[in-house]
Amino acid sequence: MSINNSSPERTKALKTVDTVAKLLDSQFKIPGTNFRFGLDAIAGLIPVGGDAVSFLASGALVLTMVRHGASGQLAARMLGNIAIDALVGAIPFLGDLFDVAFKANVKNVELLKEHYDEGKHSGSGWGIFLGTFVALAIMGIGLGWLLLKVANLLWSLFESVI
Repeated sequence: MSINNSSPERTKALKTVDTVAKLLDSQFKIPGTNFRFGLDAIAGLIPVGGDAVSFLASGALVLTMVRHGASGQLAARMLGNIAIDALVGAIPFLGDLFDVAFKANVKNVELLKEHYDEGKHSGSGWGIFLGTFVALAIMGIGLGWLLLKVANLLWSLFESVI
């Protein structure tokens, strides 16, 4: 990635982001095919917890990118990518297939490269960023509430059997 007017610290951080994104989305290849997947798809096999860990890792990557100069508009687009990945990825089986195909982290690194190399995705976009953040927070609260309801239902079913 060639980044114009970048400090060594920024270049190092961006290389790290690129490496982590590949690890999450496309590190592994099935021999004899072009089929690539990463830890995100593997973690997605663990119900709820795996998707939550992947979402947090993706969010940390976006925060790193913002700390190193990604615009608000770019950050909003990146958060949108990880929100889509988290929402569809949470659907059993279908979500695992989606994780393999969508590759939100690699998409976000490509957006970052366009931002630095071509000057795209500039602007504050704080309204979009804050709106996306609020939407993600509401989704997280809703998911937590739903998980509590499911846990309570399973517990009451378990108690009725005993």
